[in-house]
Amino acid sequence: MPADLLPDLPAWLSVVCGAVLGLLVGSFLNVVIYRLPRILERQWAAEAREIVAGDAAADIPAAAPGGVETAPAERFNLLIPRSHCLSCGHPIAWYENIPVLSYLALRGRCSACRAPIGVRYPLVELLTGVLFAFCAWRWGLTWSALAWCGFAAALVALAGIDWDTTLLPDGLTLPLLWAGLIAAALKLTDVPVADAVWGAAAGYLALWAVYWAFKLATGKEGMGYGDFKLFAALGAWLGWQGLLPVILLASIAGVIVGLALKAASRLREGGMVPFGPFLALGGLAAMLAGPHTLLSFILETAVDRL
Repeated sequence: MPADLLPDLPAWLSVVCGAVLGLLVGSFLNVVIYRLPRILERQWAAEAREIVAGDAAADIPAAAPGGVETAPAERFNLLIPRSHCLSCGHPIAWYENIPVLSYLALRGRCSACRAPIGVRYPLVELLTGVLFAFCAWRWGLTWSALAWCGFAAALVALAGIDWDTTLLPDGLTLPLLWAGLIAAALKLTDVPVADAVWGAAAGYLALWAVYWAFKLATGKEGMGYGDFKLFAALGAWLGWQGLLPVILLASIAGVIVGLALKAASRLREGGMVPFGPFLALGGLAAMLAGPHTLLSFILETAVDRL
């Protein structure tokens, strides 16, 4: 286990530092969840125009998400433009962007137009704060804690993006996969390198096999390739032994949520429920409880229900 970054810091203060950092990172994750899919859509639209129109594509306006026409030269990334109200365009001041506290002070409404602010914003901040606090409590202020904080942050972002758009961007899943392998090589996790490699391979191939079995049987696609890559990344972080409890929890949670949405007539078009958020849930549960404890809990609960 790597040495503490600040060895003289009391344990409770380490947890507080982790929570504060998590709240700040959670605020940024809200930006990632909202903007990253739109950045990708703009890139795909630009590539499509280049293919169709060649050099003349530069004169064709780019279609932004929602059908709004924008100039091709308009900059749009995770930092630009400045955060603003989606209803009236009011720029958000720094004191209106303090995690959780600003939401409470504004009573969940824009200070300019009083349009409601989605409750998911403070929930993402709180969730990330709790996860980072756990990492600081479990591993102290070490490089291991920072690695697991990155793992948690990536899963929160991926879950939010997939729930909104059914996309799991390669820009998040692949770095998460490689980070897991590197973390194992640097002994930042308790997973041996060989187990991490086999976990990544088994995670990808397992869902790839399910995908093709389902497609051959029904002619339909039951999941996307992003799910393969996310499960591979979880295997890299948790080892091949962690794949079973993760997929069991993800499947059970997915079925429960899917049935609840169907009963409430809230399924999206095509009746599809993205699987990525439930894989992320399984990965976070395995981080919090440990893969073996999680598997024991699932099996004991299943036996009690029978």
